[in-house]
Amino acid sequence: MPDRMISQAVENYAEQHSDEVDALFDELREETIAKMSSPQMQVGRLEGRFLHLLVGLTGARRVLEIGMFTGYSALMMASALPDGGEVITCDIDPAAEAIARRYFARHPAGAKIQVRMGPALETLASLAGPLDLAFIDADKENYQPYYEAVLALLRPGGLVVADNTLWSGKVLDPDTDSARAIARFNDHVAADSRVDKVMLTVRDGMTLARKR
Repeated sequence: MPDRMISQAVENYAEQHSDEVDALFDELREETIAKMSSPQMQVGRLEGRFLHLLVGLTGARRVLEIGMFTGYSALMMASALPDGGEVITCDIDPAAEAIARRYFARHPAGAKIQVRMGPALETLASLAGPLDLAFIDADKENYQPYYEAVLALLRPGGLVVADNTLWSGKVLDPDTDSARAIARFNDHVAADSRVDKVMLTVRDGMTLARKR
């Protein structure tokens, strides 16, 4: 992820005026910072809380995540699910998986999480719908293929949430492969008549698209 878009002081203020998180999430955040080479890939407390709220607001029971990393977002979403709900989360990094599985085992909601390792497009091809909510936060060059595969599995009224869609403002003048891929994805969603959509300036940009 590129540079942050808002100051740490403003983010701290927003966190102070949002719900707290279990101590386990803070521990996971600290271990991720200490052990992973790109800890900024982890969603923060605000974004995690937002995802938690979205799961509850949509009444989701079956959630897909593309890009588990060390498990913060998967665990946050799973903790909002009702009994019998599930999060299917995808990743390819065994180091991240090892951390995620340890924390899943320590949290009651971890039993609702199904980890699928391997290329996400292959995992998506093996899944049957319907899905209620999907969170896309993985390699940016594949955002558009992920979106199309997810939309085919999503129920009418289901929600796609895509992270990093402002790429620290670099989508205005994209000069890297990732920035160009995100800009193409944003244009694709903006023109998609199959969904109602809004792009939010939360953290590094989040796009919400509700299937009609």
